[in-house]
Amino acid sequence: MNRSTHRDPAEDNWLYRFFYRDWRPTRLGRYLNRFWGWWSGLGLPPRRQATLETRGRVSGRTRATPVVIVSLDGARYLVAMLGPHTEWVRNAEAAQGQAVIRQGRRRPVRLLPVAVEQRAPVLREYVRAAPGGRRHFPVALGAPLSAFEGIAGRYPVFRIDPA
Repeated sequence: MNRSTHRDPAEDNWLYRFFYRDWRPTRLGRYLNRFWGWWSGLGLPPRRQATLETRGRVSGRTRATPVVIVSLDGARYLVAMLGPHTEWVRNAEAAQGQAVIRQGRRRPVRLLPVAVEQRAPVLREYVRAAPGGRRHFPVALGAPLSAFEGIAGRYPVFRIDPA
């Protein structure tokens, strides 16, 4: 099922096709995500990496996802590199933004959606800071802010506030 009208740019790379298809992780991608979720949940480097825990909107069970935290102008953000149909995005929206960030210790947080017109600087910083997520964006590293403004509606961004 195609979850977006846009093709995932990461699928243009033969190696990334082993991990992501149609804006979703493959079985191998899910295993790798579990490993990185465990690793970053322990607080191990890199420091920008963390585990996001959300409550499953259907099951009610805790769902853990590895994420990259972007810092910009004193605020911290999460970017959904796989777009608006990402499970953690849908779970966070269903929970009115209530979630937990694990980086060695658990911290309850509130995820607040960022308006589309304010996303471009955060997306540009994400592409710079997250080498693994970079391939999911149809813009190059170092592209002008206007290029990110053109794709801002495709990638949800959340500001992380303490709960």
